[in-house]
Amino acid sequence: MLQQTTVAAVIGYFNAFTSRWPSVADLFAADEADVMKAWAGLGYYSRARNLKGAAHEIMTRFGGRFPDTEADLLTLPGIGPYTAAAIASIAFGRPALVVDGNVERVVTRLFAIETVMPSAKPLIRARLATFAPERRSGEFAEGMMDLGATICTPTKPACALCPWLKACAAAKAGDAERYPVKQPKSERPTRDGVAFVAIRTDGAILLRRRPPRGLLGGMTEVPNVGWETSRKRSELPAASDPSPPFPADWEIRDDLVEHIFTHFRLLMSVRVARVPQETPAPADHWWAHASDLDQEALPTIMRKVISAALR
Repeated sequence: MLQQTTVAAVIGYFNAFTSRWPSVADLFAADEADVMKAWAGLGYYSRARNLKGAAHEIMTRFGGRFPDTEADLLTLPGIGPYTAAAIASIAFGRPALVVDGNVERVVTRLFAIETVMPSAKPLIRARLATFAPERRSGEFAEGMMDLGATICTPTKPACALCPWLKACAAAKAGDAERYPVKQPKSERPTRDGVAFVAIRTDGAILLRRRPPRGLLGGMTEVPNVGWETSRKRSELPAASDPSPPFPADWEIRDDLVEHIFTHFRLLMSVRVARVPQETPAPADHWWAHASDLDQEALPTIMRKVISAALR
C-alpha cells in the first residue's frame, strides 16, 4: 500500500484490510471483487490485483510458506527488486541491497554520481555493494532509508547533521541538491473521454466492471468511451452515437471532469440520462443504489464523474 501512496492515506486502509484478511490464507480465499472494493481510493489498482495474485502463488506454489529469499520473492506478482530485497533483509535478515528513492539519493550524493536517472540505477547498486554489510542487513537498509527521509532530503538536506558529511562528495562540492541527476520532465499529454451516467427515478446508477487487466483493471465504472487511447475531442462520439449503453435522452453537462493520472491528464465529458425505474440493465451492467456506492470499487475518476452528474 505504501508504494506510490503516503503513510497518512494508507493507515486507515491498512487497518481495515488486515482486519478483514489477517493472513495470506485469508487473502487467498477472498473474492477479488471484494479486494478491489477494499482498495478503492488508494489508486494504482494493479497493486491490489498483484497482492491477490501473490497470495494465490504463496498458497498453491509454496504450500502456504512465505518465501524468504530474493529469488523466490521475485517470482511473486507485483514484487520487484526493491520489494524483494526489503522483505528478504528486513523480515528475514538475509543479506540484500535495498534500494528505494531515499537510498538512491544518499548514494548518488555520497559518490557524486553524474549518470542521469534511471540509467544510474546499476551504478548505485554497485556503489552500495562496496560498503553494505552482510550482517544486520535489514537494520542497515532501514538506517539508509531513514537517513534519506529525514536528513538527506530532496531539498535543503541537513548536511551538518549527517554522519557521512566528511565522506560525501556532493556535500564537499556544495551542490547536494543536484543529485540524483534527473531527466527533464516531459509535459503530461491530455486525453479526452465521454462518460454516460444513467440515473433511474429511484436514484440507482448504472455501473459495470472494467476488464481485469490494464488501467484500473477490475474496478467498477460508469459506461464510458475514448480515454484509454489518445483521441482528439473532435473524434469523440456525440450523444446520439451508439456508444451510450442504451438509447435515451442524454443531456451533455457543461463542465468537464479533470483527473491526473501518472502519465496523462484526463478530461471527461459527462452525459446524463434520467430513465424509468423499470429500465433493465444491459448485459454485464447492474444498477447500484446511491446508498450502496461507497461499497463499490469505484476509482476516484468515476466518483468525480458521478458527483458531476448528480450536481
